[in-house]
Amino acid sequence: MAKGVTDTQIKKLRKAFDADASAKVAQNAVSNADLSTLTLRRDLVQNMDFSFSTKLDEWSVTNQKRSGRCWLFATLNLFRVGAMKKMNVKDFEFSQAHIHFWDKLERANHFLEAILETSDRPVDDRTIHFILSDPIGDGGQWNMAMNLIRKHGLVPMSAYPESHSSSSTRSMNTVLKDILRSTASEIRGILDNGGSEKEAREHKESRMKGIWKVLCIHLGTPPEKFDWQWRDKDNEFHRKGEMTPLEFVDEYVDVDWENYVCIVNDPRNEYYQTYTVDFLQNVAGGPPVVYLNVPSDEMKGVTQRLLEDGTPVWMGCDVGKHMARKKGLWDAELYDLKGLYGIEFGMEKADRLRFGQTMMTHAMLFTGVDVVDGKPRRWRVENSWGSDESGVKGFYTMNDNWFDEHMFEIAAPRDYLTDKMTDGLEGEPIVLPAWDPMGSLARDEALN
Repeated sequence: MAKGVTDTQIKKLRKAFDADASAKVAQNAVSNADLSTLTLRRDLVQNMDFSFSTKLDEWSVTNQKRSGRCWLFATLNLFRVGAMKKMNVKDFEFSQAHIHFWDKLERANHFLEAILETSDRPVDDRTIHFILSDPIGDGGQWNMAMNLIRKHGLVPMSAYPESHSSSSTRSMNTVLKDILRSTASEIRGILDNGGSEKEAREHKESRMKGIWKVLCIHLGTPPEKFDWQWRDKDNEFHRKGEMTPLEFVDEYVDVDWENYVCIVNDPRNEYYQTYTVDFLQNVAGGPPVVYLNVPSDEMKGVTQRLLEDGTPVWMGCDVGKHMARKKGLWDAELYDLKGLYGIEFGMEKADRLRFGQTMMTHAMLFTGVDVVDGKPRRWRVENSWGSDESGVKGFYTMNDNWFDEHMFEIAAPRDYLTDKMTDGLEGEPIVLPAWDPMGSLARDEALN
């Protein structure tokens, strides 16, 4: 039997399509209008309610602009809630650009350490190939943000404002990738030609000076100290004086982040077991990214309890699936592709992970939930895509069926874990390969 597409097969396909009246109507429609407009289900949009039995947010959304810093924005959006209460202000932002600077520097160093660590492998080794494919992406994970805050602290937006390159990272990242890949080649050259590790490390340190220079040029030099004063919403003036970034964290972050655990739902792998991803890190020598894998309903239960207790929840999901961006809606059946094409779609969540149809692509913050008879039916989400042309003033509504299909991760205090979850934290994490989709949020996130 012929393996290629044959003329006979093409004739049959043509005849079948020409005889399909609904396909001809669909062809006329899709060739003249956007697919998402044609397939958006009116009944779901019409019945969507934007009210919630628990709603925590009383602030405006932030905007990561043309960058992949969602994980940092979601983290600082969580942290700013307590800061706003303590300072008695209506709105406040930590500097996302400041922590972004330190992520770039630390990640460059970690990349070069990974090149040194794998120097005994051939360059075309799959792990090395993967590391080289994205040496300094914008994405990241909760644990990676904690590593940065623990070491470098935080500052208010006024002490380190956005630059063009923090809000639009592509050009800066292109330069950094060139330097880092060149340095990787140079380090391998030193070692492959009989040079010592000491010589390779000395070359690495000399190249890190260039990374620091590029970052300072693009983002600004991060402050060692800054002067902090503000006027609250009652028009009272406050002055703290000179502070360091670490002092600012101690003073204004009331989230017990050292007590937090990352919970994921990955149906490919055993539940109540911890996992990590090889080389998923930004701070060399820092605590690794560790996930506790649990069923979706249990992750949902932890999220609901946190929200009902007044705490927003950091989360990671596959943001683009069944999303109506301008309307701010997610539903697992939001677009009727089957009705348009007359073709069956869909795999189970585990197979979508295995076959590359889904992965974590974006981090945001849960700020509300609507509960009926003890069960959630929809969730409120604070995004970081600004308030114009994105959701309802930047906030989104997620139907509960979407949570099961496209939610992957939350960060939660240990106190909210069940006994079975806590038991699962014991023992060494299973190491997933560097390219596993559970590490995808730390990749070079697609710009929004």
